[in-house]
Amino acid sequence: MSPAFDLVVRRARVATASDCFDADIGIVAGRIAQLGAALAPGLREIDAAGRVVTPGGVDAHCHLDQPMAPPVRMADDFDTGTRAAACGGTTTVIPFAAQHKGGSLRDAVADYHRRAEGKAHVDYAFHLIVSDPTPQVLASELPGLIAEGYTSFKVYMTYDDLKLDDGQMLDVLAVAREHGAMAMIHAENADAIEWLTRRLEAAGRTAPRFHAASRPMAVEREATHRAISLAELVDVPILIVHVSGREAVEQIRWARGHGLSVFAETCPQYLFLTAADLGLDDGYQGARCVCSPPPRDKANQQVIWDGLADGLFTVFSSDHAPFRYDAPEGKKPGGQEVAFRHIPNGIPGIETRLALLYSEGVLGGRITLERFVELSSTNPAKAYGLHPRKGTIAIGSDADLVIWDEREFVLSNDQLHHAVDYTPYAGQTLRAWPGMTIAGGEVVWDGRDFHPRAGRGRFLPCGAPTLRPRPR
Repeated sequence: MSPAFDLVVRRARVATASDCFDADIGIVAGRIAQLGAALAPGLREIDAAGRVVTPGGVDAHCHLDQPMAPPVRMADDFDTGTRAAACGGTTTVIPFAAQHKGGSLRDAVADYHRRAEGKAHVDYAFHLIVSDPTPQVLASELPGLIAEGYTSFKVYMTYDDLKLDDGQMLDVLAVAREHGAMAMIHAENADAIEWLTRRLEAAGRTAPRFHAASRPMAVEREATHRAISLAELVDVPILIVHVSGREAVEQIRWARGHGLSVFAETCPQYLFLTAADLGLDDGYQGARCVCSPPPRDKANQQVIWDGLADGLFTVFSSDHAPFRYDAPEGKKPGGQEVAFRHIPNGIPGIETRLALLYSEGVLGGRITLERFVELSSTNPAKAYGLHPRKGTIAIGSDADLVIWDEREFVLSNDQLHHAVDYTPYAGQTLRAWPGMTIAGGEVVWDGRDFHPRAGRGRFLPCGAPTLRPRPR
């Protein structure tokens, strides 16, 4: 008699966004077939020994092999980036197919498929980045791509090569409303940043630490308020990404209090880094932590933790933007230490996202285990049309699981699997790390070794978002 399951994970402390329970997990053909006590034998068996088992993480905001202007190049492609994701417990990633001004959105998607094909070790979907909403894009390309499973797109209120004006924002939000897409918004006031940057440069203040001075909370607050107002005019839900500061948080609370469907995302850098990590003097080391919006002060970290605990934040993502520090294609463009304006924006975090939140959130007593699952897996899957295939442990869902080891250790970059030469979280004491990652019923990380199979990861067309606002 053949085994009933391909794999059984026994004695799991199963955690979902709604509850925790003890069960065996039976897996057939890469999907969860049964949950229960004392399941029949499997062809392979793993004893979880009462450890917490969560759904595989869904990192819904990361950048992999995104085209950049030379000489800058991202360190991680779909091979190394999804390797790092798997070793950190993430089994689904959603990076960005970015339109260039003057270019076709469909061409950007085709190029991104070429970059991903045959490389990914975990499943992936694509967001779109709309930087040039021409009549052709608005009337044909964007609606057509939404219908084909690219149901979310990002728009920018900053960066010269990406930003949209208010009229363009209204145009793309109207497409999101008509076609049921999720609009993601990078909310910072571009004109204010440019004015502040010019004044800092005129005063000779160009070291990495002045990046934070060029993007104070007011810049994020104003753009967040404006984004909310534009979404209110169109009557469409929006998701404001990488929210960093208490002033933007106040705007989102106001919107929620007035019944608007405004969702919010934050990232590890706003819990574990501060503006001091950009440097206390004019040295260049702070370039490692240059990202936008920048980290704020220590007191602000508590505001972000509070928002994670009380439901203000919907999604917790890495915003992984991998640039090597000591490299001419990375944080030192052309091999030079450059003014903060020219430092590539972004920090690595795809592998450390879950362990940081589990360690200091769950084990630190700041959030519940169920809330951890909701923020890091279930809600992103719902926001971008992948639930219940992804983001939960349920019969019929993909067998994407993380078995957690709760142990204390000090993080260093040589423990990680990305292609970046640093982690901004080096020296952080963590209390947990994925002891095993299972993707589609296959062990991809066993706690010591990564088990590669490039091309294992599949492209996933996304359905309509199913995320709903929390009751007020």
